[in-house]
Amino acid sequence: MLEGYFCSIKNRNIMNKIFKFVVVSGCALLVNSFAFAEGNVINPPSTKSTVAGTVIDNYSGESLAGVAVSIEGTDTKVYTDLDGNFTISDIKPGKYNLILSMISYKNSLVENIELLANENEKLEIKLDNK
Repeated sequence: MLEGYFCSIKNRNIMNKIFKFVVVSGCALLVNSFAFAEGNVINPPSTKSTVAGTVIDNYSGESLAGVAVSIEGTDTKVYTDLDGNFTISDIKPGKYNLILSMISYKNSLVENIELLANENEKLEIKLDNK
């Protein structure tokens, strides 16, 4: 008679373990399905702006390659390409100052560039020889 009692307790423990496994597995699958669900996700429109431009020599009018263009007060810095062009993307709207520098040229400060959301500002900047 006691053998049947212990046997049912053993079965009950096994059933509890199986039940816990099924519940934990089901929760994991549910969380996983939400994490990787593909649906109609609505992304808010971008509010970032872009500043682009060309840097030229004030005297000759030639484009200047390798000019460092940075946003004052940030770590953002780009360099002009072989045609003197630069682009700084993903800038939050606001007022900014650009600092331009190149060996044998005077540093140039372009002040109060006001960027609105989704605006693409195009500049032409002339640098003077030292």
